[in-house]
Amino acid sequence: MSVNGVVVRELGTKADPASDDVRVDGRRVRPVSRLRYILLHKPTGYVTTRSDPQGRPTILDLLSGVGEYVYPVGRLDYDSAGLLVVTNDGDLAARLAHPRHGVEKAYHAVVRGVPAPEVVASLERGIVIDGVRTSPARVRVLKAFTRRGRIESVLEMVIREGRNRQVRRMCEAVGHPVERLTRVRVGPIADARLAAGAWRELSPGEVEALKAACAAQPALFAPGARVRGKYASTVGRSPGRAK
Repeated sequence: MSVNGVVVRELGTKADPASDDVRVDGRRVRPVSRLRYILLHKPTGYVTTRSDPQGRPTILDLLSGVGEYVYPVGRLDYDSAGLLVVTNDGDLAARLAHPRHGVEKAYHAVVRGVPAPEVVASLERGIVIDGVRTSPARVRVLKAFTRRGRIESVLEMVIREGRNRQVRRMCEAVGHPVERLTRVRVGPIADARLAAGAWRELSPGEVEALKAACAAQPALFAPGARVRGKYASTVGRSPGRAK
């Protein structure tokens, strides 16, 4: 780091980015003009980074008109879609991303087949991935349907971790690979009307709700909950009997 062209070698050196030329790795550090809190609906085919060495489209390509240096909170896979918080509030971003705060993330996963009740229960208890069991989750079957002659179903999965491709790997481990994956909620924030590729500013109330979600002490999900609703009767049937 350098201040006004002089390399800083002493801890505790003070500088004012508003008046001093402060640089890190040659890039000038500028004061944050204003905090931005953005909700983006990421489509598939975009990477959740500011740049990509392979030249693939990034989420920044979708944020037309945003001049501040913003960055995504957490990640969504290239082939996954859904809601993503983008901000320049480093404190909130760190708290949202840190697993100890246990902020919920909800997904809708289109999977092959219809998981039986005992499979749903095993997903809720946790699946061993790379030798480590995932934390308890909430899982339910929303509906089952036939597509291209194959039985598929939509699972709602609510987790409090952010391990690499976690939902996909959990479903694959129990024999129901994911065909499509969409994140539908981050903490208390959901917006079913936000179109893929679109973004909007979070309201002050939504920002406060996110902060409160980080501050709350998370309670463990109760494992073993059963599927509820009108599709419960299809769970555990053979594929030929699902409607």
